[in-house]
Amino acid sequence: MAEFVKDVMTAGVVAVRPDASIVEAARLTRTQNIGDVVGAGGQRVVGVLTDRDITVRAVARGADPLGMSAGSMCAPDPLALAPDDPVSSAVALMREHAIRRIPVVEGGLPVGPVSLGDPAEAREPGSAPAGIGHAEPDRNS
Repeated sequence: MAEFVKDVMTAGVVAVRPDASIVEAARLTRTQNIGDVVGAGGQRVVGVLTDRDITVRAVARGADPLGMSAGSMCAPDPLALAPDDPVSSAVALMREHAIRRIPVVEGGLPVGPVSLGDPAEAREPGSAPAGIGHAEPDRNS
């Protein structure tokens, strides 16, 4: 069984500048086939912006997606994990804060995300929880 976050995380990160519009962030999620982007400015992670954040917290409230910055949608002081943190810490944080993804940061730079399905995939490939974390998006649009 995987012991450390680095054993289950997805290597690589898709980041967006905090001053980028949420339209730019949404386009990244679509072109990269992912559900979130990391907001990063310089050597600092400012948060995680999910497709749900864009839809529910911005568009559904009538915000102008071209006029709203990705950084303004990111919660301050985001949770983060290090590659050598135990997988159990990732699971506990996701449960405690009711979140599905946490950026993994090394030396101040994001190196990838760990998502809800990653520990399940490592423990039991093909299981329902693993599948939820890695489900393909709807491609009807």
